Amino acid sequence: MPTLRLPGLIDPHVHVRDLGQAHKEDWDTATAAALAGGITTILAMPNTQPPIVDAAALARYQAAAQARARCDYGLYLGAGPDNAAALAALAPRAAGLKLYLDATFGDLKMDQLDRLVAHCAHWPAAAPLVAHAEGHNLAAVILAAHLAGRSVHIAHVSRRDEIELIRAAKMKGFAVTCEVCPHHLFLTLAQSGLPPGYSEVRPRLAAQADVDALWANLDVIDCFATDHAPHTRAEKEGAHPPPGYPGLETALALWLTAVHQGRLTLDDVVARMHLNPRRIFGLPEQPDTWIDVDPDLAWTPRGAALFSRAAWTPFEGRPLRGRVTAVTLRGRPAFDGERVLAAPGAGRNVRSSSLESSPQLETGDL
Repeated sequence: MPTLRLPGLIDPHVHVRDLGQAHKEDWDTATAAALAGGITTILAMPNTQPPIVDAAALARYQAAAQARARCDYGLYLGAGPDNAAALAALAPRAAGLKLYLDATFGDLKMDQLDRLVAHCAHWPAAAPLVAHAEGHNLAAVILAAHLAGRSVHIAHVSRRDEIELIRAAKMKGFAVTCEVCPHHLFLTLAQSGLPPGYSEVRPRLAAQADVDALWANLDVIDCFATDHAPHTRAEKEGAHPPPGYPGLETALALWLTAVHQGRLTLDDVVARMHLNPRRIFGLPEQPDTWIDVDPDLAWTPRGAALFSRAAWTPFEGRPLRGRVTAVTLRGRPAFDGERVLAAPGAGRNVRSSSLESSPQLETGDL
């Protein structure tokens, strides 16, 4: 198969960390990893330290991204117990609003139904609303969003009953979209091969029947997202390992391997990693931006060789086929297959009102 040229990919679910958690990852290393994986836009989650729950925190993280991001980016706001009205005013500056209804890393879990209803009511209907909602909470957020007359995007769906509920809601005309992550399509709890600690992730790895149901309902899945959630080896091997996997540099190769296996088509990948995320999250075009891919290149991921500061991967040593050989961002080389060439600060905020006046892409080796 000849070299492929695909549009720059979009990952709507990335944990960048930075500031209080820069030892795990920062805007520099996260966006370098994104470019190496063919991803030219990332949307960053708000369960950071400090959490992005107000204007001051949003400004701090936007400043950090402006200084260090090598690819384009947006930042979510985090729903809290008493910030529904204040966050609504910040909607034009944010990638979207994230609702945490189930346990995850950080302290943003919402337990009370009235707070969920308040956020759905206050958040502008035209702005993206994203929910971490498992089991019964999935039904609650779909209904709350529907009653508020707005759409909702469900993050990292992992179980059969959840994808079947989303299918039923779509068939009834509910405005719901969803994403699935590579680890929930390629790993199971029983057969992950991961040591204790390293297997911790939220939502948890599920059973083979759940994995099979996700593949069987591919037409219901709107986006592929990595949920890139880097933690250090020392943290994963500690007494209380935090949940999360790095994934920016392996996602596309996993999808391309599935193409070789006949489980996906290239159109499936482009739809779920470019066309649909751009539409759902209202993202601007990236002119003169593309990625070159060798679809036949065989390789095995090694954590120590990745750009992510986490320096490990749940797919360590797994044979893959297909790898990014070059990335061009706004007409400038951003990755050459070995080096990230886009300099820190080259990325642009997807919610900036002056994208055309942003600084030109600079180059510099990593």
